[in-house]
Amino acid sequence: MKTLLILALVYLAYIDWRTFRLPNAITLPLIFLGIAVNGVSDLRLSTPISALLGASLGYGSLWALNAGYRLLKNRNGIGMGDAKLLAALGACLGWGALPSILLIASITGLVGGSIWLKSRGHQLQQAFPFGPFLAIAGIIELLWPQLIPTLILSKLI
Repeated sequence: MKTLLILALVYLAYIDWRTFRLPNAITLPLIFLGIAVNGVSDLRLSTPISALLGASLGYGSLWALNAGYRLLKNRNGIGMGDAKLLAALGACLGWGALPSILLIASITGLVGGSIWLKSRGHQLQQAFPFGPFLAIAGIIELLWPQLIPTLILSKLI
């Protein structure tokens, strides 16, 4: 399961980096595969309930963020492919992984996106793909779960 997820995330990151698209043909089956594997397999990475909540909260949180942005700016701020990718990560890793994934993706996205936009001569207000940063964060959370609570939050408390 882990190898398949990593390969899918690397492929999705590459596609999004090149095309600004995360294809439903990959993200939707990944959501259902995560729920199914966690529901019936001994290879599960999460409980079935956590996987269902992870898929729902993953999609719903980015959908709500985009809806709020759209109300303020009259345009989308994040693609729904990103929401489906976060739903897939939630389905595979469970809802408890979502805060760490979003934090890691946001930090790497701020740094990497700024470098990417400046290197291409674009303004910081222009779009850049967020999927690769979600994919990186998902891989980090898959390989090193509890990285954020252990390394960062323990130093703050």
